Amino acid sequence: MKRDFVAIPDFDRDEIINLFDLAQELKAKVKKREEHHLLKGQALAMIFQKPSNRTRVSFEVGMYQLGGHGLYLGPAEIGLGKRESTADVARVLARYCDGIMARVFGHDIVTDLAKYADIPVINGLSDLLHPCQILGDMLTILEHKGRYSELTISYMGDGNNVANSWINLASILPVKLQLGIPQGFDPDEHILKSAKSKGMSDIEIIRDPVQAVQSADVVYTDVWASMGQEEESEKRKTLFRPFAVSGELIANAKSDCIVMHCLPAHRGDEITDEIMDGKHSVVFDQAENRLHIQKAILVKLMGNQ
Repeated sequence: MKRDFVAIPDFDRDEIINLFDLAQELKAKVKKREEHHLLKGQALAMIFQKPSNRTRVSFEVGMYQLGGHGLYLGPAEIGLGKRESTADVARVLARYCDGIMARVFGHDIVTDLAKYADIPVINGLSDLLHPCQILGDMLTILEHKGRYSELTISYMGDGNNVANSWINLASILPVKLQLGIPQGFDPDEHILKSAKSKGMSDIEIIRDPVQAVQSADVVYTDVWASMGQEEESEKRKTLFRPFAVSGELIANAKSDCIVMHCLPAHRGDEITDEIMDGKHSVVFDQAENRLHIQKAILVKLMGNQ
């Protein structure tokens, strides 16, 4: 039976831990230049409504390393909901390909693709969620901290798709999640309520940025205005300025904390050069780990692991 990865809770705790193990195995093979064609002859349709650097490159290279092919389909080729319905696109691609990855605006596009395609669908990003990013980030935390649970993670900034996916992960793995978010920019209410009801993690929204990074093992930030919110950029800069990840703010976290950013970064806004390029930063490690965790997800869904 086909499975999809639309949101982190699509996998249970054991499956997520197994993904980390598989990603580390695949990463080791890449470093040793060992062939690992686990998806030989398979094709992944990659649907993009938004510009992409990491998502496109990591999925396309990942499929190549796994012995398959990643097929880029931009807005001009597809025209989802305009030139052709999402349902019809899903049905057609399922006749040609072995899996679909979508980086889109509306989350309903991903859920509709999953509904109508009888091949696995992976959420590469939607306005609501960014699940592949967060699993790659937790893999990075595991590499640097030696564990994936019982950590204090401070997320600073907008309650966006990245924050929502951190909350989803906190419903499965036990962490202390401190969300430093200005009033009026909270994460999705349903996702937050659902995660808290599981009782797995301590999840708190904190309005004081200094308090939000207290005793943090991990300090995480993202852009203040996502794609489609550019007109709000100047307003957000004023409201979010106290939440910028700077040397002054990091001084309130643990001395051995790591700093993360899902990129692209607006240096000088949500993070300073001093921190982005400093000893606490693991930003480019987490960018690399998008490749390895996504390969593990592809193998699990398309290789029936």
